[in-house]
Amino acid sequence: MALDIFIPYWGDVAFMKEAINSVLNQRNGNWLLTIVDDAYPGDAIQEYVASVNDSRIKYIRKETNEGITENFRTCVSLATQDVLVVVGCDDALLPNFVDVVLNAHESFPEAWIIQPGVQVIDDAGRNTTPLTDIVKNRLVKPRGNGPRLVAGEPLAVSLLHGDWLYWPSLAFRRDRIRDFDFRDGLPVIQDLGLVIDMVLEGAVLLIEPEVCFAYRRHTSSASAAKLLDGSRFDGEREYFELASRLCDEKGWRKASQAARLRITSRAHALLFLPLALRHGRRDAMKTLVGHAFGK
Repeated sequence: MALDIFIPYWGDVAFMKEAINSVLNQRNGNWLLTIVDDAYPGDAIQEYVASVNDSRIKYIRKETNEGITENFRTCVSLATQDVLVVVGCDDALLPNFVDVVLNAHESFPEAWIIQPGVQVIDDAGRNTTPLTDIVKNRLVKPRGNGPRLVAGEPLAVSLLHGDWLYWPSLAFRRDRIRDFDFRDGLPVIQDLGLVIDMVLEGAVLLIEPEVCFAYRRHTSSASAAKLLDGSRFDGEREYFELASRLCDEKGWRKASQAARLRITSRAHALLFLPLALRHGRRDAMKTLVGHAFGK
């Protein structure tokens, strides 16, 4: 069994080449890489893939740009192996990634989702520890040592208090993720939406602490671009209202309350108030304050 690696591409050419090279540099060569180009201008990546000339790499270019949600759907639909990952085009696999994920799947076949260990990097590829990730990993993420399985309402509660997952690093069992779909209209928080839908239906998640993935945080990312204008938080608020209703229907009262409280989401909005004030963005300030203190 090979690991199915997908990269939905739209973005910086240099980062994308780095992502491709990180796959080529895996110690375990048992992988398949599929690049789904969402009609990004230019042929640089297509030409780069051709120059690599590796039969394990497939390049697909869409005729028109369909957006991130539809591209994620395309990636999942193309999977042929038991386990798949949908990697960001600005992230990088560490050389042990394939080994860690395949070994974790073999040791814990009951896990629908695998969260491997992640290091956060900046634009230049340097390790960094932003406040967001300190909160994720030290305050919200379930504590414990070694590989551990989490599921049910306790998992939903922790994720709705604060999404401590790193979507591009997650590995999914193909037979499980294909039973679910990404929700339209929530492009920035669609990853959490999919995972919560899976958890509500019985998903088991494995936390594998071995670090094997480099997740890039930088101001040009799609989610970062929406922070200052407040549009990200409009989507988050809409989703948490939905999640609260879904958890109520399941009888998960603590999870429903966690969705209504959305503590870290509110705190995140407050962090951007000084920046909005400095830029004179009254519209953003109103949105941020409303998200932080509203219902």
